[in-house]
Amino acid sequence: MRELAATLVREALVAAIEAGEVGLSSPPEVRIERPRDTSHGDWATNVAMVSAKAAGMNPRQLAETIAARMSGHEDVSAVEVAGPGFINIRLSAHALQRVLTEVRSAGTDFGRIDQGEGRRVQVEFVSANPVGPMHVGHGRWAALGDSMARVLAHAGWDVQREFYVNDQGVQMDIFAKSVAARYLELCGREVEFPEEGYRGAYITEIAREILGDEGERWADAEPAAREDHFREKAYAQVLAHLEHVLHSMGVDFDVWFSERSLHQPAEDGGPSAVERAFDRLREAGHLYEHDGALWFRSTAFGDDKDRVLKKADGSYTYFAADIAYHADKFDRGFDRVIDIWGADHHGYVKRMEAAAAALGHEGKLELVIGQLVNLFRGGEVVRMSKRTGEMVTFEDLLDEVGPDAARYFFLRRSTDQPLDFDIALAKEQSSDNPVYYVQYAHARICAILRKATGADTADTSVDIAATAGTLLGKDAPLHLLDSDAELALMRKIAEFPEVVEIAARLLAPHKLTRYAEELAASFHQFYTQCRVVDPDDAELTTARLHVVDASRIALATVLGLVGVSAPERM
Repeated sequence: MRELAATLVREALVAAIEAGEVGLSSPPEVRIERPRDTSHGDWATNVAMVSAKAAGMNPRQLAETIAARMSGHEDVSAVEVAGPGFINIRLSAHALQRVLTEVRSAGTDFGRIDQGEGRRVQVEFVSANPVGPMHVGHGRWAALGDSMARVLAHAGWDVQREFYVNDQGVQMDIFAKSVAARYLELCGREVEFPEEGYRGAYITEIAREILGDEGERWADAEPAAREDHFREKAYAQVLAHLEHVLHSMGVDFDVWFSERSLHQPAEDGGPSAVERAFDRLREAGHLYEHDGALWFRSTAFGDDKDRVLKKADGSYTYFAADIAYHADKFDRGFDRVIDIWGADHHGYVKRMEAAAAALGHEGKLELVIGQLVNLFRGGEVVRMSKRTGEMVTFEDLLDEVGPDAARYFFLRRSTDQPLDFDIALAKEQSSDNPVYYVQYAHARICAILRKATGADTADTSVDIAATAGTLLGKDAPLHLLDSDAELALMRKIAEFPEVVEIAARLLAPHKLTRYAEELAASFHQFYTQCRVVDPDDAELTTARLHVVDASRIALATVLGLVGVSAPERM
């Protein structure tokens, strides 16, 4: 619809220029925006104000000339000049009715745009340490990253999802020692639990599983050998569990990238990825040594201070691996790299942007900071799991509210805002629960279509999309759809490609949930005011069934981008 409005203005300008009414050699760029006040129309442009000087005309006079050329077009119901020269445009019922045919023809490709032009983008998200269960914040980032990937793909990007496995460093050693200590306790041995060890009940469960699989054979082994074995065994268990939990919410990754691989020699025996990244930065003049340590000159790229990459004792900082990891990403040919980090990583943004710029990829790295999740139950703060008496994990939440509600609630707020998640509301089957409200609208639509098309209501295998497409056909007297409720619903359906464009450009999936709720509300209002199946008016029934089916497609498509199911029965 935005492009249609822009085309109408452009064509009016061209006609006015050719008629000698406007003194311009060619039409200027036409920018179209939505008016803040919807009573002013569907779209507005300031093209007359920005081009009046070149045309040698008063802005309002130029606007009136353009408006006069647009008046009477079949796609325009009203065009008005406001203020010093704004042009407000309201599209006609004919333009909105035409959208229904486009939607039903496109199906689930409705709203697909070519913003990305096939360029490659990587979205890296969750990336939890493989030493324990994910917290609910990880769940929010999982929903965010996966939905972001879906909408980017719908917007024409070639998307890859990646999980960065932090399987290198001190936390892995502490993890191994913790499991070994619990294992020895289960074997009846006296043992001093590491002071910095992980104390969650899951550590004992991992140790118990190892004991069940391998018996007490490791009880008298050398501590170093025991910890090495337990590190790999427990790490594999936790990683498999992370993958299982994420999959249960419909989140699957194309690549699981191991941090360890960055520290290992190349296949040909050459230096590690970390050292190769150092070489690149050193050749570009971005590294220097001071007090026995190796430093990255990040202040040259806007950071507040330079950063240590290799300490005086020869050990690497976490930032060193991060640089090597991102060098590897760009070497894989991505045109754009998006990282989703937790709120505790906010201080790392400038240094990582500096590293990307130093590697020659300035502007290609986008860092999204996901804020924390606060759990409530009926207004009361929830901090502990009823089952374990420990922190509520992401898996606990999924088990209680289900993947649809979890994903939808995680995506209802902008990422830069903390999220209050009410478990009781997420489980409620009422219009107060937003995901239930939207899904119920889709189920109601499917029920209408089943009844109208004579589909067997008892047969759950009926493909309602195929049934509606076959029995409704493509042609209908859509000109009959001109009531306020019908026009409002068609106008809302027509907004969807714009919502996709904005959500993809701003990396803002919460725009999708907001749209889904607005579309559901428009449909419910239409259904209340308009009798869909009227035995006394076959033509109107056919037309309204077309708008019902288009609503189904739009709702199913936006829910698919959110990663939530579109049930046909509830």
